[in-house]
Amino acid sequence: MYDGVTAAFAYDFPVDALIQKFKYGPDLTLAPVLGRLLGNTSCGEIDTVIPMPLGAARLRGRGFNQAQELARVAARIRDVPLLARACRKVSETPPQAGLPWKERAANVRGSFVCDADLRGQRVAIVDDVMTTGATVGELARVLKRARARSVHVWVLARTLP
Repeated sequence: MYDGVTAAFAYDFPVDALIQKFKYGPDLTLAPVLGRLLGNTSCGEIDTVIPMPLGAARLRGRGFNQAQELARVAARIRDVPLLARACRKVSETPPQAGLPWKERAANVRGSFVCDADLRGQRVAIVDDVMTTGATVGELARVLKRARARSVHVWVLARTLP
């Protein structure tokens, strides 16, 4: 499991509209602005940044990984390495947004692998939105198996109860 979460914003208007425009528009011109907001509000001592991986089919369909675009800017601001290819999503799963909250953890279980040795590293996972935490929780579990010392989650926005 992850050791902490930093969310720059609540997932509410107008941030939700900006994220949707960035992610589904797509409007990549928002990446530097949103990534800067994330990098400037993120906390915790970290050694490296890992973006949430997308499945191959979703990456082809979207044309970019929104988490990687945010992570690129946030890592530069925090002056830490970006390990964009350290992790992979190895199974195609339905989008979490279309599932009931109770089904999300099972949907992503076993979906990620880490090809890096993260021994002793303090890692930040970057993603755009956190709802239940199932996806970042599964990736954090994989990162800890790769010997990460700690895993923090940096998200642009978090859905509040």
